[in-house]
Amino acid sequence: MSDERPQGEGVPTGHAGPASHARRLTPGATQVAPPPPPPPRPGRGPRAAFAIVFLLAIALLIAAVGVVAWALGPADAGDPRPVTFEVPAGASASRVAADLEAAGLLRDRRALLAVLRWRGDQGSVGEGLYDLSRDLTVPQLADALVRGGRPPTARFVLPEGIRAAEVVRRVADAAWASEAGALEALIADPPAELRPDGLPEGATLEGYLFPATYELPLRFDAHAIVRALVTRFEREANDVVRAELDRVGLDLHGWVTLASMVQAEAANDGEKGIIAGVFLNRLDLGMPLQSDPTVAYGLGKDLPQLDFPGGDFDIDHPWNTYTRPGLPLGPIGNPGTAALVAVLTPTRTDEAGRAWLYFMHGFDGTAPVFRPNVGFDDHLRDVARYLGR
Repeated sequence: MSDERPQGEGVPTGHAGPASHARRLTPGATQVAPPPPPPPRPGRGPRAAFAIVFLLAIALLIAAVGVVAWALGPADAGDPRPVTFEVPAGASASRVAADLEAAGLLRDRRALLAVLRWRGDQGSVGEGLYDLSRDLTVPQLADALVRGGRPPTARFVLPEGIRAAEVVRRVADAAWASEAGALEALIADPPAELRPDGLPEGATLEGYLFPATYELPLRFDAHAIVRALVTRFEREANDVVRAELDRVGLDLHGWVTLASMVQAEAANDGEKGIIAGVFLNRLDLGMPLQSDPTVAYGLGKDLPQLDFPGGDFDIDHPWNTYTRPGLPLGPIGNPGTAALVAVLTPTRTDEAGRAWLYFMHGFDGTAPVFRPNVGFDDHLRDVARYLGR
């Protein structure tokens, strides 16, 4: 047999024909291309996600800024009315912030604490009284608290002509009940530092506790309170006044004593000049002053309690200006400015130049009447007419 194969009957081993890599297809099938990938949906890409996060962050930041601005703002921008607020001694910043919030002066206590902490002032809140308002911002409140408040005070009023015993009662009732005994002792026997220049040895401070409205710190003791009252009197007894005393012939104590009598006798300021003139004229003539309020004071009575024309006027004591000549031992109350000035600027004569020596208070029907006179007969006539005596 021959090893040769017929031409075209086979393919040499190891050689692939052109169709060797073609996909074999099932008879009748057609070749289909794979579908393209879907396009990216809007907002799902990396850039869109970053934009969303960024916008959320901005929104949160704006909201946070709004909350902070609200918390730092005034509790009520339209309410400027002052509110007295007290910070007790030793109060912490946390307690003060809570109290401010409770008082409606602060929206959120945490805002104030944050501002104080940021400034390093958390331990610098001062005790005392503050005049705050609801239109203050938190930084403004913080500024006020760090500056410190005024000391807590109490207020009392001393009317003109008030006696020392009543001064003690009013001061004690205001806030210093525990100081009443000390007040009485200091007024009755004042130490050197409380004695006005010109106060005689052994004299009390009756007459030198100037009548006015006072608002004093609660920490004041009796000594400080009396000092405040006497200091106010010394403003009246300035150098100009003391120079005038020589002109009218009185020393300081005589001036205050006579002014206290004028204060007690006068029904109004308009009468004080003539009443001072009557007393000064009588002193010049050596006539007894015969002032009813001096008798009442020496007996520890109020003027309506005198038993006129009974025996009270016959009881001799250092204030009885019926039984003793000249001025009484000392003031019978604490005179005000008008009475003190009246003694320095008295009306001593009538239009004809005659010296006033008498005066009286009575009634014309129901209307009060003040009648000064230069003669005793005219005085008796007016007593009969307006007092029915």
